[in-house]
Amino acid sequence: MGEYSDKAEKNFTNGCNCSQSVLCAFADIIGLDNKTAMKLASSFGGGMGRMREVCGAVSAMFMIAGMLKGYEIPGDDIGKTRQYQLIQELSKKFKKEHGTIICRELLGLDIDDNPIPSARTSEYYASRPCENFVRTAAEIIEQELLN
Repeated sequence: MGEYSDKAEKNFTNGCNCSQSVLCAFADIIGLDNKTAMKLASSFGGGMGRMREVCGAVSAMFMIAGMLKGYEIPGDDIGKTRQYQLIQELSKKFKKEHGTIICRELLGLDIDDNPIPSARTSEYYASRPCENFVRTAAEIIEQELLN
């Protein structure tokens, strides 16, 4: 346990957004190459395009859950129900750890729709708990979906 959460945290400290950090850590398991995973998750950083909505690490966690446990037949209400239950369970685990899945609430920010990302400086990393959120999302995946 911890290999993927370490990878996700390292991705974040190497400049990936929160969603890319988590999705790319599991890319090999879900059958994506790193370039595709990077592009797919690129829109979800900063709480979906820096709108501070659902945390990007949580969005990636849900994408991974879909790839590993999702349904694929239209009209499969049983599969859909199981998937939605899984997503709600994963969300509860993240909320238990951090209180919310909403980016602005996690960061204690007001709505900020400025699309310009913050510079990744040592001050940025010292002031942002995002590394913890990335690690938590990856740990939840390791515990709940890989065992």
